[in-house]
Amino acid sequence: MLYVIIAYLWASILLYLLLGGADFGAGILELFTSDQNRSNTRKTMYKAIGPIWEANHMWLIIAIVILFVGFPAIYTTVSVHLHIPLVIMLMGIIARGTAFSFRNYDAVVDEMQLIYSRIFVYASVITPLFLGIIAGSTVAGWIDLQANSFAAAYLFSWLHWFSVAVGLFTVSICGFLAAVYLIGEADNETDRRRFIAKTKTTNIAAFASGALVFIAAKVEGIPLTEWIFGNTVGILAISAASLSLILFWYLLVRKKTRVLRVLAAFQVTMILIAITYSHYPNIILLKHGAPLSLMDATSDKTIAALGWALLIGSIFILPALFYLIYSFDRKKRDTARS
Repeated sequence: MLYVIIAYLWASILLYLLLGGADFGAGILELFTSDQNRSNTRKTMYKAIGPIWEANHMWLIIAIVILFVGFPAIYTTVSVHLHIPLVIMLMGIIARGTAFSFRNYDAVVDEMQLIYSRIFVYASVITPLFLGIIAGSTVAGWIDLQANSFAAAYLFSWLHWFSVAVGLFTVSICGFLAAVYLIGEADNETDRRRFIAKTKTTNIAAFASGALVFIAAKVEGIPLTEWIFGNTVGILAISAASLSLILFWYLLVRKKTRVLRVLAAFQVTMILIAITYSHYPNIILLKHGAPLSLMDATSDKTIAALGWALLIGSIFILPALFYLIYSFDRKKRDTARS
């Protein structure tokens, strides 16, 4: 049952990156959209993410619950030593969601709409930035359980170039996913070409920020290259991502966008596999002492109960989620026909 739980944990992280990340990316794209095109971008964004944007945070909640119940040592270490970026990320989620709701559904349209918009777009950048910082900090080996000062325990555990570079890479990935997803949601050819151009820009930004991650890792002595290219799975995953990227650009240049969403999701999945495989089952690398492993779970009875709860819950939750997506997609198609 432990491996079932680990699979759920990995899948929830992936789905949050693919779905929640695309939601964050919509705000990122709006931030870098000209004033004359911003209203069209908002309209397309509302249509794409408005009905189900809250449901995407379900995957983050599942991951947190799994760590809290099944792996308390990992949960405690993250929530204590990385509490500053964690709180900033959670505040970003709250601020972004609140601003989106008031901007989209407020009955009174006044100057507050500008404030809502600024909160939404800046929170859309801050949230994935600190999500990436947290992810980078777990494997950077800077978390010191023996720290005897505030700075060593709560600042230098995450405040370094590698984690910041991972955060920037996460922001770029979110923008890239949003641009790809929004191509198919555009109502006219002009907006469609605009989202294609943004897809190219964000993909280049993701490549550049990914290179920055490797540079930061080299500077800080983190063996990232060995982690990714030091095993067969990592090499195969990166090779598959690279080949799919070539196909992606070929189809993008020829404006054949039907399968671009699948290819973008595949690339992110391969990157996540390459990054996580080399560490498995270790999820947090510490500055002193043995890493925190997913094999060091809580009691067998708790793991069994958690595993069955996830399996049974999936029977009820997943069909409802798929029906929610299907119903709104069908509504959009019916509206387009009429």
